[in-house]
Amino acid sequence: MFKIGDKVVYPMHGAGIIESIEEKEILGERKRYYVMKMPIGDMKVMIPINNVDCIGIRDVIDRNDADKVFKSLEQKCDEQSSNWNKRYRENMNKIKSGNVFEVAGVVKSLLLREKTKGLSTGERKMLNSAKQILISELVLAKNMNPAEVENMINARIRT
Repeated sequence: MFKIGDKVVYPMHGAGIIESIEEKEILGERKRYYVMKMPIGDMKVMIPINNVDCIGIRDVIDRNDADKVFKSLEQKCDEQSSNWNKRYRENMNKIKSGNVFEVAGVVKSLLLREKTKGLSTGERKMLNSAKQILISELVLAKNMNPAEVENMINARIRT
């Protein structure tokens, strides 16, 4: 169970800080929710406490793991499928996993593809989403602002 002030990651949404724990009645059912404030976009997300395990909520990585994520962005990228549909599904599964290294890999491969071949509209949306998820976690892990983190990401990814 998490507590107020904990930094957590909500797969497919990004990282945030648990601001409060509230009880709400929705559709006639009373449930307890974590209210998570996201560092990017000033958004709040309500997460049902009884679904935390199946959703895959986890603690934000520490500073050392954040450094490893930045280091992973400098390494050579695995070859991606030329089939758009297959590549999209593989990337979506990586983002859904909630694993920060998998999300970083998606960001890296899509940024490289954008520079060399361009991206479809769907892949551009996926890149923006994956980048926000990655940035939100690194902002909390390294205690930096989003622009600094984005610059660090972009500086490490080279063709």
